[in-house]
Amino acid sequence: MSFSRGNDLALAIRLADAADSITLARYQSIDLVVTTKPDNTPVTDADKATEEALRALLKNHRPDDGIVGEEFGNDAGSAERYWVIDPIDGTKNFLRGVPTWATLIGLIEKQSDGREVVVVGVVSAPALFRRWHASEGHGAFVSVNKAAPQRISVSQVSEVKDASISYSDFIGWGERLAPFQELMSSAWRTRGIGDFWSHMLVAEGAVDVAIEPSLALWDMAALDIIVREAGGRFTNVAGVDGSLGGSGLSTNSAIHQKIVDKLNGN
Repeated sequence: MSFSRGNDLALAIRLADAADSITLARYQSIDLVVTTKPDNTPVTDADKATEEALRALLKNHRPDDGIVGEEFGNDAGSAERYWVIDPIDGTKNFLRGVPTWATLIGLIEKQSDGREVVVVGVVSAPALFRRWHASEGHGAFVSVNKAAPQRISVSQVSEVKDASISYSDFIGWGERLAPFQELMSSAWRTRGIGDFWSHMLVAEGAVDVAIEPSLALWDMAALDIIVREAGGRFTNVAGVDGSLGGSGLSTNSAIHQKIVDKLNGN
């Protein structure tokens, strides 16, 4: 069974609506339940409830599609299409009452040449009163405080000395830490905004570069297409396109190769 891109996007937005109703109700609640996963990262009852709800909706509306989620694993199997869910990106912010968190929803389709490409993405950040979305070939948009979506596009900055760079922190850089710090020292401005918002600011043209050295697929899939549809480029820090490379680098395209070169000591 095939679905139009518009139907896929409409479903992704419906999923985001369902997620928002759960996450906002639990945000800043005094009885929020927080546990620690095997990798020592926190997870809340809101993370789990949100992913469970989205999985149930997908099983009902797209029973033939696979699902990959942060909390309940990979059910994609051999499906030609699969949904990628991060129920709460920025859980540490969420549990501390910092409003910079979002639900990330992406749809990946396997191509005839073997590539896996994100074709629909929604990033919903209800505590920031913002939602971004994109679908393949139709541009990227932001809606502020539930207003009508406005089309967004990346900046035109082409030199590192003129660039604003956003990142999360200094953890996970390994041998690239020194080149990363050198890159930041040569930029016009740097800010540790972090997580999804760094990349959405690139898509909006407010920031020129967003970098995170260690990310999972569910951290990146939705960001990938929104940045690309806004005219930007999304790769890993080695410059490999897509959201399967273990790290995330968003730029406005014009400056991309210069950033990749600096991060890799070239």
